[in-house]
This record gives sequence, structure tokens and C-alpha cells, in this order.
Amino acid sequence: MIALKVTTIGSSTGVILPQDVLARLKVQKGDTLYLVETPDGYQLAPHDEAFTRQMRAAEEVLRDHRDVLRELAR
Repeated sequence: MIALKVTTIGSSTGVILPQDVLARLKVQKGDTLYLVETPDGYQLAPHDEAFTRQMRAAEEVLRDHRDVLRELAR
């Protein structure tokens, strides 16, 4: 477990991530991270553009074929 201290950064509040954590997350300054709530607590994850594209495609299929999918679910 790594302890992070909440601190003031300019006029905002944030946490400083150690270099080894940034390396393990494969992120650098300016990258986007997501704080995801899970049943076990919170998870910090880097943005995954490939996953985002896949989810957009899935949403489009669900939207365009809503009636067919509803019938299949019966």
C-alpha cells in the first residue's frame, strides 16, 4: 500500500503520485487518470483509448438495434 497525502496545488487540492507509481501506471504528466469505484474500494486507472472506441461501438450497436436485442432477450 502506498500512502498519498492530500495537499494544496496552486488554488486546487490534489495528491502527488510517486515516480514508481507513475511508471507502473504507464502515465506521465498531462495524461488522464480515472478513479473508479469498485466493490473493493477505489481503483486508479489510466485512460485506454482502445477501450473507449470499443465502448462507443457497442453503444452504437445497442442504440441502432435496440428492438432486435429486446426481442432476443425474451
